[in-house]
Amino acid sequence: MLPCALALSVAGVGNEASADEPYADPDARAASMTAGLLRRARQAQAAGRLVAAAATYERALEAAQAAWTTDAERATIAGELGLVELALGRHRDAASHLAQCLEHRGVISGWLRDRVDDGLQRAAKRVATVYVTTNPPGAEVLIDGQALYPPEPVHEAFVEPGEHTARARLEGHEEAVSSFTAEAGLTHPIVLKLRRLPERVARAPEAAPAAPLSAAPAAPPAGSTFPLAELRIGGVALTTATVAAGTVFLLRSGVLRDDLAAQEASLRRGGWDPSACGGAGAPPACAELRDTAEARDLFRELGVGTLVAGGVFAAVTAAAFLTDLSYLASEPARQGVRIVPVMTAERAGVFLQGTW
Repeated sequence: MLPCALALSVAGVGNEASADEPYADPDARAASMTAGLLRRARQAQAAGRLVAAAATYERALEAAQAAWTTDAERATIAGELGLVELALGRHRDAASHLAQCLEHRGVISGWLRDRVDDGLQRAAKRVATVYVTTNPPGAEVLIDGQALYPPEPVHEAFVEPGEHTARARLEGHEEAVSSFTAEAGLTHPIVLKLRRLPERVARAPEAAPAAPLSAAPAAPPAGSTFPLAELRIGGVALTTATVAAGTVFLLRSGVLRDDLAAQEASLRRGGWDPSACGGAGAPPACAELRDTAEARDLFRELGVGTLVAGGVFAAVTAAAFLTDLSYLASEPARQGVRIVPVMTAERAGVFLQGTW
């Protein structure tokens, strides 16, 4: 009886380990499956069974994309799969997988990178390269009914020579369709522009909230046809222009004032008193001194006058902003706008405060 008991115990342990195996780490199981498929694909390729090798490489690539693998591992599988497809004459699939491999050319081995570069050049001569962009971006792109993933700003696809159809779909927009004739060895840029659907089509109308029984329909504001918006915009533009012009004039007056002081200093160094310029025998520099003083006074008067006009325009504009007829409606009136001209000896401007 003892040997039988021992045998049953051993069998029980073996069954328990087998029952725990399905609950192993999924990532480790997927990585192990990828490694096994890749090994079998390489063995089939070495034995000259290219069709079986291509099918096994495809399964290995799918397993690698679902498992916790590196870019180098996925790129290596895609590159080796593309080379097998190229040998089988599947030029479109070969170009797609070889291009996928070269997206990570910096992490693959040098010998594979050289073979993939050469293979992609050979495959591209037998197929057409299509670059598809959408406006607006982010739309789903399909070529001959097959979606291009993942979504990218510019989709690169390889198609066989002949007639093809590209489509783009985006919520709230009309479907964009473009038919084109692909030629081997050529590149075809395609831009799919999607038109936005009208609001009533793009989104179902929302039910309007029921109004309280005591609320009466608001009457249209009296005198609302007055172009307040145009007056406000024009007033702001005119105020800005006049204040800017006044500032320029005052700045020019300040420059001339400094020039006048420099000229007076030059006369004093020459032994002449600037106050004697009005007398007989005044030097020629006195005429230049008078011209500078007249120009200084002119620009100062122009600056002050323009800023005063700007203040008037600002007041009219402020009145337009303060004219709010919303007290006739159910909503309270918004706060007005306060516009204050600001001027110093060196600069001038307008101070605006409020909401509109």
